[in-house]
Amino acid sequence: MADQQFSAPPRASSGIRHINHDHRRGYVKIGNHLAQHRGLSMGAIGLATHIQSLPAGAKVTIKALAERFPEGEVRIAATLRELEEHGYLARYHERLPTGRIVTCTVSYNNPPAMAAAARERRAEPTGAEPKPAPEPDPGPGADPEPEADPAPATVSEAELGARELLARLRLRDPRLVLSERDTVRLGPAAAGWLERGLTPSAVIAALTRSLPVVPIHSPAALLAHRLRELLPPRLPDPGEARPVAPDREIHPLRTCDGRDRAFRSPTAGRCQGCAPPANAA
Repeated sequence: MADQQFSAPPRASSGIRHINHDHRRGYVKIGNHLAQHRGLSMGAIGLATHIQSLPAGAKVTIKALAERFPEGEVRIAATLRELEEHGYLARYHERLPTGRIVTCTVSYNNPPAMAAAARERRAEPTGAEPKPAPEPDPGPGADPEPEADPAPATVSEAELGARELLARLRLRDPRLVLSERDTVRLGPAAAGWLERGLTPSAVIAALTRSLPVVPIHSPAALLAHRLRELLPPRLPDPGEARPVAPDREIHPLRTCDGRDRAFRSPTAGRCQGCAPPANAA
């Protein structure tokens, strides 16, 4: 007699079980690089998901987010800075024609892919230059060939620093993305600023001050114009210069965690017009 076989029901798993239904409308696509990010807090992942689900033009100021969520303005401000550090958000300041400074926010839904694409563009070979066709032998009595031009001189350290400065402009404003060819072409003009005693931070501040609110279609042309027209004069010789008071340090613009307004400070936080927060909820 054959042994009797028993079929036991499958044991329930202790892990998550998914019951999914296709979304027909009102949904947003979120990559696992964000949903399962190891370096972001749970609040930052949730806030990034909310921001990516909003239509273009929606307000994502600290005050607007505090009205939408139970978290306080201090915690929301810290979460926004967390997203900036990991490349999912960028905030910069623009001056309106009225003179008012406003904060603009850009959301990036896939920073890892953007960084990988940039690395691939830098790694792409430029291609071998075509070999010139052989020239016919000169006949008797022909003039001798002129000497070849000397090899181009190596790039100076000042110009290399100027190129790096120009490449960093996109960190101040995402619209100021330059190609490698543009940085090489504009490098001598930017080096002229450094040769006149300006620090790299001062050059960046001058080139990005009061940028237009409208989209910048040709950042290279805009920067070429500013490098040419805003070039400061050379300082007089030290022996002829009159003594002047040292310049006051100009701090970068920050976004106030309390009023969502722009102010200058060496560190992020609240402006002088805000009272200390009662709590950090």
